[in-house]
Amino acid sequence: MNLELLIFVGGILHFGILIASALVPKVLDWKESLGRLDGLSRQLVWVHGLFIVLVIIGFGLLSVACASELTGGTLLARAVCAFIAFFWAARLVVQFFVFDAKPYLTSAVLKTGYNGLTVVFSYLAVVYSLASLVG
Repeated sequence: MNLELLIFVGGILHFGILIASALVPKVLDWKESLGRLDGLSRQLVWVHGLFIVLVIIGFGLLSVACASELTGGTLLARAVCAFIAFFWAARLVVQFFVFDAKPYLTSAVLKTGYNGLTVVFSYLAVVYSLASLVG
């Protein structure tokens, strides 16, 4: 198993998640849904979304540019990988136990995308967990 390659692939997958994330406002009709909120609440949703995007970009950039360092076994590398693993494991918990996406999965494309994201989140949680244990 080449953990460095798995981390690099994980970095690329982070950018794939961003492509899927860009579709969320349209698929969930945020213009209509968020339009019913007061201004501050609407801004909070957008700002929180933006910060999550920035975190995912950071995870992707770190993984692509520093895959070797992330698998080096240093305390910092292991801590960063543990945090990324925790982030995606927590996202999986939300996927399975909090979100009810079924009403929005109205086509085969949306169902496939949702299930594909679940696979990607699982991959990221497992790979970064492995990397956090190296050392």
